Amino acid sequence: MIDRSLSDPDVHGTVRVVSAAATHVGHVRATNEDSILNATPVYLVADGMGGHNAGEVASAIAVEEFEKLTLQENVTVEQLGESLGSAAERIAELGGEGTQGAGTTVALVATMVLDGVAYWVVMNLGDSRVYRLSGDIFEQVSVDHSVVQELMDRGDITPEEARVHPYRHMVTRALGAGPDSDPDYWLIPVEVGDRMLVCSDGLTGEISDAAIERVLRSSSDLRALSDDLVHQALDGGGRDNVSVVLVEAVEVVGLAPALEGTTATATSPDPEVEVDEDTLPRAGADGTIGA
Repeated sequence: MIDRSLSDPDVHGTVRVVSAAATHVGHVRATNEDSILNATPVYLVADGMGGHNAGEVASAIAVEEFEKLTLQENVTVEQLGESLGSAAERIAELGGEGTQGAGTTVALVATMVLDGVAYWVVMNLGDSRVYRLSGDIFEQVSVDHSVVQELMDRGDITPEEARVHPYRHMVTRALGAGPDSDPDYWLIPVEVGDRMLVCSDGLTGEISDAAIERVLRSSSDLRALSDDLVHQALDGGGRDNVSVVLVEAVEVVGLAPALEGTTATATSPDPEVEVDEDTLPRAGADGTIGA
C-alpha cells in the first residue's frame, strides 16, 4: 500500500503552491527507512542508512528538525543550515546496538524571498535528488554525492554504466555518517507552473529521467502523479524504499521580476554569498557509505 499525503494550496507570503507526496516500502525491504516532509514551506525526502532501525531513526530525526521551519511562510538558507546542524548533532548522539553508523541523505525544496524575488531553495546531501520542470526545461538540479557520480565526472563511466555499477548505492556525503556532511545549495527563481520533484534513489534507481519527465508533463493532479511515479518504480523492480514529494507553483504575487537566467548556487548556508555558476564545484571525499 502506498502511503500518501496531499496539501491544499498554501500561501508562502507571495508564493502559492500545491503539493503531494507518496512513499512505499518496495518489494524487497522489510521496513521503510525513508521519511518525507510535505508542509509549507519545506518539502523534503530523507533516505536512511545503517544497521537495524538506524536509518529509519536518522531519517525521522532529519524530518523532525526541518519540520520546525513549517511554522513560517518562507525560509532562509541560514535556517536550513541550522536545521541540518541540529539533525546532525542528534544523529551523532544515537547509541546502542543497531544505531551505530546511523545516517541519512537529505534532499529538499523550500521557498525563499530575497530582494523582492521568490526563489526555490534546493539543498541536497547524498544521492536523493531534486528535479525541476519549468516550461521546456526539465533538469536534475541536485548533483549526486556518490561514487558513480564522481566516476562519471572523471569520464571513467557513462550514465548507462552508472545505473548498473556495483558501487551505485555508495554515497560520498551523508548526514550523521561518513567523513563529509556538507550540503550543496541552489537558488532558482520561481516561475508559475514550475513543478519540483524531490525523491529518494528508490525512484531514480528503477525508472529513467525520461520516464520521470513524461509523468511530470502530464496534466494530472499532483496526487495522481506522485502515485504514478511510485507505481512505476515498483513495476521496475521496487528493490528499495521509494519516496516522492511534488510541489507546483500556482501563483507568484507582488514580487519583483527575476532577471532572466539568474539561477544562483551557493556552497555554504549564507544567502549573501554572491555566485553566478550554473553548477557547483564538487569537493572530493575520503570515504563512502552504502545507502
